[in-house]
Amino acid sequence: MYENKRLGFLFVLPFVLGVLMFKLFPFVMSFALSFTEYDVMNPPVWIGTENYEQMLTKDPLFGKSLGVTLFFVAMAVPLRVGFALFIAHVLNFKLRGINFFRSAFYLPSILGGSIAAAVLWRFLFAQHGLVNIVLGKLGLEPIAWLADEHYSIWTVILLFTWQFGSAMVIFLAALQNVPISLYEAAEIDGASKTQQFFRITVPLITPVIFFNLIMQMVHAFQEFNGPYMITEGGPLHSTYLLSLYIYDQSFKLFNLGYGAALSWVLFAIVGSLSALSFFTSKYWVFYAGEKDHK
Repeated sequence: MYENKRLGFLFVLPFVLGVLMFKLFPFVMSFALSFTEYDVMNPPVWIGTENYEQMLTKDPLFGKSLGVTLFFVAMAVPLRVGFALFIAHVLNFKLRGINFFRSAFYLPSILGGSIAAAVLWRFLFAQHGLVNIVLGKLGLEPIAWLADEHYSIWTVILLFTWQFGSAMVIFLAALQNVPISLYEAAEIDGASKTQQFFRITVPLITPVIFFNLIMQMVHAFQEFNGPYMITEGGPLHSTYLLSLYIYDQSFKLFNLGYGAALSWVLFAIVGSLSALSFFTSKYWVFYAGEKDHK
């Protein structure tokens, strides 16, 4: 018995060491660095809460970046989750060749925020790209999607929405676990497909909807590759997410202390919104087996 426990511990040890070295240690160090002035070339100098004070009172770019980030999350997360649920519902029908379409719709998530995706997006939304060609055929004026501050954020939002594959797969698994007998009973009672979806399907998969909302919200706050490769935060900082601002402060300006403070503010925002989401979930998320559900 003792040998088995020791063997199990040895198997787990690499994972534990990895977490301590690459997760917990940087986590603690970043918090300590957020109270310092540190530029790599010189040792950290303790400055107390000056980084946070500067951020909140003397840094207009932080306010701009925060506003862009909140708008991006508010638009991109519902779009990705809603589109993923819609596609999963369509792919849940038993049709010939449906497995091919399930794989095809998951493909954008494999590309993710890669260089290939950025090149594709530039081709689609360039001044003479496919989207503007279609608009021209319809008799509409071309739009400077990547150069106009009013439209550039929407190209980033659409790129984030386009990568809906992971959420779609989770929704598809949830939809396939809804008992068919409930739909059969609803059809006997004369319920339409739309009524079945909103009265049966949606309530039963609310835990999965909630899970996807939380996960996609966290991903949206961490989004970096798409806006960095397509717009680099421009034009006029219209796509300058907090993740890009943290990167610029930390690895372009080497202001690691200020970058760490920005990271912790972002962490606090994500944590607060997640806690609020969990608090409000009791009013709309239905868990099987609950007797009292409001």
